[in-house]
Amino acid sequence: MRAFALATAASLLSLVAAANIMVSVGNNMTLTFDPPSVTANTGDTVVFTFMSKNHSVTQSTFADPCQIMTTPMQGVSSGFQNVPAGAAQVPQYSFNVTNSSSPLWFFCAQTSPVNHCAMGMVFAVNAPTSGNKTFQAFQTAAMATGNSTGNSTGNSTAPPPPSGALMTRASGAGVLAAVGALAGLLL
Repeated sequence: MRAFALATAASLLSLVAAANIMVSVGNNMTLTFDPPSVTANTGDTVVFTFMSKNHSVTQSTFADPCQIMTTPMQGVSSGFQNVPAGAAQVPQYSFNVTNSSSPLWFFCAQTSPVNHCAMGMVFAVNAPTSGNKTFQAFQTAAMATGNSTGNSTGNSTAPPPPSGALMTRASGAGVLAAVGALAGLLL
């Protein structure tokens, strides 16, 4: 029983150590993610704050940077997040990193009035820093798609966000209190 309590406590403590990695989307009215690439550990949460215009965070693949990932499963997407000029509150979207050993690739799926991805609006988690699959190579491939003009509907490949996509994180103090209570019950 004591070993179970210690294992549970260790597992919950790892949640406390998980980081929130903040990324601005469209900061200063630009077609950018800031920072454009991050390094994250398993359990970390990447939090996107939409600062202006109408953008998305849509998962793609390295091989097809401006299309939503469909295999081996559907990629995640925030859906379009419109931020009116002068907005007092701005939307956020987040996801947890479940495997830090594989890079994750993202783009903005907005195509009106220009294709944001083709303009270089891409993002990566844990992109290699050398070799042929770096963030710079991903961004170059996105820009090489050359489709910088919008379509007539202003829509693109970004599906709506999945239900429950906006996540909240427990505070470190709350998790520690839960660990303490659990350990006290099991000892």
